[in-house]
Amino acid sequence: MNVAKRGPTSPEPIRETSFRSLGLVEWFRIGEHQRVMQAMEDIQSLGVGRLRTGVSWADWHRTGGREWYDWLFSKLNDKVEILPCLLWTPPSLGIERRTNSPPKDPKAYADFADVILTRYGRSFAWVELWNEPNNISEWDWRLDPSWETFARMVGGAAYWVKHRGWKTVLGGMSPIDTNWLDAMFARGVMKHIDAVGIHGFPETFDPHWEGWPGQISLVKAVLEKHSHRGQIWITETGFSTWRRQYRRQMQELLSAVAAPAQRVYWYSLQDLDPSVETIDGFHCNEVEYHFGLKEADGKPKPLFRLMCEGKEAFEKRSRVYLTRSTAPAGARYAMITGGAGFIGTNLAHRLMQDKQRVLLYDNLSRPGVERNIDWLKKIHGDLLEVVIGDVRDQWELSSRIHHASAVFHLAAQVAVTTSMRSPLEDFDVNALGTMRVLEALRECDPPPPLLFTSTNKVYGTLDDVNLVEAGLRYEPREATVREKGVDERRSLSFHSPYGCSKGCADQYVLDFCRTFGIPTVVFRMSCIYGPHQLGTEDQGWLAHFLIRAVEGGPLTIYGDGKQVRDVLYVDELVNAMLLAVQNVGVIGGEAYNIGGGPTSTVSLLELLEMIEELHGHAPQVTYRPWRMGDQRYYVSDISRFCDATGWRPTVTVSQGLRRLYEWMGARRLQPAKLLDADRSARQPQSRAASQLGA
Repeated sequence: MNVAKRGPTSPEPIRETSFRSLGLVEWFRIGEHQRVMQAMEDIQSLGVGRLRTGVSWADWHRTGGREWYDWLFSKLNDKVEILPCLLWTPPSLGIERRTNSPPKDPKAYADFADVILTRYGRSFAWVELWNEPNNISEWDWRLDPSWETFARMVGGAAYWVKHRGWKTVLGGMSPIDTNWLDAMFARGVMKHIDAVGIHGFPETFDPHWEGWPGQISLVKAVLEKHSHRGQIWITETGFSTWRRQYRRQMQELLSAVAAPAQRVYWYSLQDLDPSVETIDGFHCNEVEYHFGLKEADGKPKPLFRLMCEGKEAFEKRSRVYLTRSTAPAGARYAMITGGAGFIGTNLAHRLMQDKQRVLLYDNLSRPGVERNIDWLKKIHGDLLEVVIGDVRDQWELSSRIHHASAVFHLAAQVAVTTSMRSPLEDFDVNALGTMRVLEALRECDPPPPLLFTSTNKVYGTLDDVNLVEAGLRYEPREATVREKGVDERRSLSFHSPYGCSKGCADQYVLDFCRTFGIPTVVFRMSCIYGPHQLGTEDQGWLAHFLIRAVEGGPLTIYGDGKQVRDVLYVDELVNAMLLAVQNVGVIGGEAYNIGGGPTSTVSLLELLEMIEELHGHAPQVTYRPWRMGDQRYYVSDISRFCDATGWRPTVTVSQGLRRLYEWMGARRLQPAKLLDADRSARQPQSRAASQLGA
């Protein structure tokens, strides 16, 4: 063995407002170069100071293994404080040909540790010896029932690592087992151990979890009994979002950070690839696949986005998201699913202006909506309760709906592009998510009224509407359509997965009124715009056009720009929503077209002219071909809802556009900030396919 001692280097400094004391756990497979580079970017964005990663003894012996770790450590070195975990027996060296098998020669593990120290030791100060040794998936104790082989293997490696000048961590117990730790003392392993690793996964892999203080006190008692002065590290903990419990993931991170341990490593950065089997097999346990701060496809979960804002902002927001309501037991609230979005924010503001309590139920999937919650909380205080929840989590959803006086179901996957890329997710959110809302309502006695926001996409492309060009716009040849718009008698024609999922939900909402007597109203909405809208190519096109003009960026129009929509200022939509719920006993069980109607229409080209007049210049436009499913003309016939409730929109397009423009200025949304919001909201969706022609 090479006994030359080589000191570790220090990582680059991290900003003080970051999670510099927190570590992340991420395992990389040979050849995952792109994922490693993305992980480094993510770690920098999060401000995390430490990374625990596996160095596989088995992979070291595979073709390309040494070259892989040469490259990996070259990328990790000086970027983050590394804790390498040396694990997994090469099958050819095991008692049995499995990575969890004890090796035939326990000393071979120390030799491997020596090679890693010599080759990469300048990148780290501590070495973790094995992973979850009392977990049969990681160490098959049936082949080593007295733990003698493990003790000789790890004890010998620990002695040599200490002799070389590095510090040692005993691989984390999972579950925490004080009897096993006593056995390590009895076999002499602990003489060369500087820190004891423990793992804990509250209510996922540890169903009877009693909290970190109690678990750590048990381990501390064993160390004190043996007069051992080693540290206690949480080398792995996390919470799986397989039920979309994003709020609970945040809660468990805060609990872990506050635990009385010298270090904490959070598992993990990214969900596991669903096409690859885990160490326990292919989807044998779905929980295993969803521990990440990001989805498997790289989409950030709420916790990731909140952490990127820095520790101070995260802790401030977490107090809002995790604080329980101070309202009296049994107090009712208006519940808004998707309530942190543009429409939900305006609706919540109006309700709380009238001193009504509001529950925002939102999974925070849209970047930037946290600012809407900040704004509402600042104005309305305890009238607002926030739950980070997903409509696909039926348990959380049901518990919240039972206390609702009314439910405004706005939560949805809103982009046609996303539905084309992931139709199953689109169906899961829009159709199945709505079914879960309806089922939760069916459990209530009596059920509160439900307002569901559907879409004009349920009418398809409207190819049968005969159009003529009239200057900068299209107009229907038929006088009735030109004067009144499209009414609710039109046959449904679902186009695109998005149209299908929203149309399916639309019909279920109506049928649950007919079949089960649940008071429901459906709004088939046209284009809504106004304050708190940071529109993107995929959703909120009017605001998107204005943002592009303000920040000076380019704009893509699909088609010729003469497509026409009726647009409705959001305050007037809120008026309609409140009237619908108030009159649900009369108008319930019906779908209504809601928009600005024939008096509030605009083509894309006309909007560009209005923006140029308002702002001084319009965005630079690139034209691309029409896309499948684009409607050249859609204007809502709103007369049926107007006649039923007395509602009438009064804000003109020019008036509403000016109000939105002035709101942007009043909120000091400088061009760069608007551009950042626009870009982040579009990630990871493609720029090539948008909903501007929707």
